[in-house]
Amino acid sequence: MRARIYQPARNAMQSGQAKTRIWYLDYMPADAREIDPLMGWTSSGDTQSQVRLKFDSREAAEAYARDHGLDYVVTEPHKRAANVRPRGYGENFATDRRSAWTH
Repeated sequence: MRARIYQPARNAMQSGQAKTRIWYLDYMPADAREIDPLMGWTSSGDTQSQVRLKFDSREAAEAYARDHGLDYVVTEPHKRAANVRPRGYGENFATDRRSAWTH
């Protein structure tokens, strides 16, 4: 059985780094999904595709996969560069500005 180990990316509405340090282990689907002829919903008999395990580190997730005999693939996260301004938001209203503040 194959598994994927990854660290989730931030969503578009998230500016901070919360909940991005957790590593997940997801099982890959064993069979294709089927379309229900009456309602048009997609379904699958594979219950392992619903399982998502959380780990504090990549090494812990890999150790779990090795201990349980899983064939796994690790997807490295794309880290964003830090955008830290020296004086921050308060710089917009500082009294020692070199130029006038306009809209």
